[in-house]
Amino acid sequence: MRFLRAVVAAGCCVASLSAAAQQPAAAPEEAPYKIEGGRVDRGTYNGYRRYGNSCERCHGQDGAGSSFAPSLVQSLKHLTHDQFSEVVINGRQNVTTSQQNVMPPFGQVEDVVLYIEDIYGYLKARSDGALGPGRPQRMANQ
Repeated sequence: MRFLRAVVAAGCCVASLSAAAQQPAAAPEEAPYKIEGGRVDRGTYNGYRRYGNSCERCHGQDGAGSSFAPSLVQSLKHLTHDQFSEVVINGRQNVTTSQQNVMPPFGQVEDVVLYIEDIYGYLKARSDGALGPGRPQRMANQ
């Protein structure tokens, strides 16, 4: 009887694994930026400008980090879009005995909140290695 139960259980596991293997894989997330011939779309360019106005003073030029705040180029290799938005809107505090990192909330700052998608797109392009440092060039038709 135990042998029969083990065979039935093994059969159920194989069936569920087989069913899982037949389901299509999740579609890769579409890039939040568009770059053609080294030139960026309007949103990515706007993200560069907005980043420079609101984020650069702490997170450094091109999102590379500074002595005040971490590299967003590196952070976006691990943060999801939702996590990024959560931190930007609500802020974050990482306080330990050796350091105190505080990201103020930008949820009430219109120049950030209204353009958070553009800022994310610019930083994600930098993080993905699709966009180098410096001022990007805009696409002609954008």
